Amino acid sequence: MSDASAECVFCRIAQGKNPAEIVYQDETVVAFWDANPQYPVHILIVPRRHIPTFNDISSEDDILCRIGQAAQKVAQQMGVAESGYRVLFNVNRGGGQVIFHLHCHLFAREAPSRA
Repeated sequence: MSDASAECVFCRIAQGKNPAEIVYQDETVVAFWDANPQYPVHILIVPRRHIPTFNDISSEDDILCRIGQAAQKVAQQMGVAESGYRVLFNVNRGGGQVIFHLHCHLFAREAPSRA
């Protein structure tokens, strides 16, 4: 593990080293509730592999497809797939990125019940 990924909060969540309310995971991505939600549904979807920004995705990488598929599954699970939701990537500081590990925000105005 590189020094950057050893200190990365999203890497640590993906490895199970930091707590998070995980709603979906597979071999490539982990999705969990944002600690500071801006909407009733605010889920973060992160790759398990450390990729600093959207700009660091290679042309051979299928990570955007994997994140997109996870977003579809999470939206279905949250009950917002039909009513509507947003997905958003912030890129670099000027684009609002705060944590430098590629992540997608899934937002919806409808709140599911959280057990």
